Amino acid sequence: MVTAVEQRLSDFFVGRRPLVEPLGSVFVDAARALEDFVLRGGKRTRPAFAWTGWLGAGGNPDDPAADAVLTACSALELVQACALIHDDIIDSSRTRRGFPTVHVDYEQRHRGLGWAGDAAHHGASVAILIGDLALAWADDMTREAGLDAAAQARFAPVWAAMRTEVLGGQLLDIHGEAGGDESVAAALRINRYKTAAYTIERPLHLGAALADADAELIAAYREFGTDIGIAFQLRDDLLGVFGDPAITGKPSGDDLREGKRTVLVAEALRRGDETDPAAARLLRASLGTDIDADQVARLRTVITELGAVDAVERRISDLTERGLTALADSTATDAAKSQLRKMAQAATARAY
Repeated sequence: MVTAVEQRLSDFFVGRRPLVEPLGSVFVDAARALEDFVLRGGKRTRPAFAWTGWLGAGGNPDDPAADAVLTACSALELVQACALIHDDIIDSSRTRRGFPTVHVDYEQRHRGLGWAGDAAHHGASVAILIGDLALAWADDMTREAGLDAAAQARFAPVWAAMRTEVLGGQLLDIHGEAGGDESVAAALRINRYKTAAYTIERPLHLGAALADADAELIAAYREFGTDIGIAFQLRDDLLGVFGDPAITGKPSGDDLREGKRTVLVAEALRRGDETDPAAARLLRASLGTDIDADQVARLRTVITELGAVDAVERRISDLTERGLTALADSTATDAAKSQLRKMAQAATARAY
């Protein structure tokens, strides 16, 4: 599956070159930076959920339509690229998968060439446009996939909803940090729309729509996708504080330095306010600051001792169990249920 998706993506980038080249070397280089970013790595989680959702709703890989379906599913990686490139700017992240983030790469190029103006602003400006290009090309890839008119008509409104949700979730995240909303409910709402919707729920929905699934299966897929998607983000939140950089591709404790109001942090603050105000004050004073490794270690201890880690682990377990129950009770094929169960367990498993 991963190889097939990457081949579709590679073919798409090759097909864009005649469109890109007349714009000159600057744009050719930017398109190549996007191609490198997309093809550099990743588990291809979103296309895998969409494809499995299609199979589970009766899609046949031997059907002539399967090639178009796989291409449309693969376009989800370009939506992911847009989200990651822009998210790295918003979070001031310096690395992604062990490489400089796109904005940092262009910042370094600017500085190395001795160009005029502010290097950091230049890097962010170019990366914003490369992220925009990824989203535009995601639309192009689905439109040119070869879906028949009926399938395209079912696919389009789900795709549109997904794009709106991921952008809305990102805005909620920015607003939550600036406005200081520390509630668990706010953090869960961000997880629902910023991550769960476009990672699992909508990819499954897209696959089901392409297979012309009935409303009952779509509802089951969406329930499963929402629960597992939120659990996946909760696991990622734990990795953002406790994860090994070799696994996450980002410096340990980056979520704390960025001041992210995750469910983990919200839970720790709530518990600190109730039982250990000094710990809550320390956590609030440290979030969003340039803390060193020793300070990160101290905050990890505080968060753990407040019981926030155990609370998030319980929430992950509850969501995973609920999602798997919705899947088990659905009308998806047995083979798809088995595969989706494995994918859910892999997405939510402890890895730190």
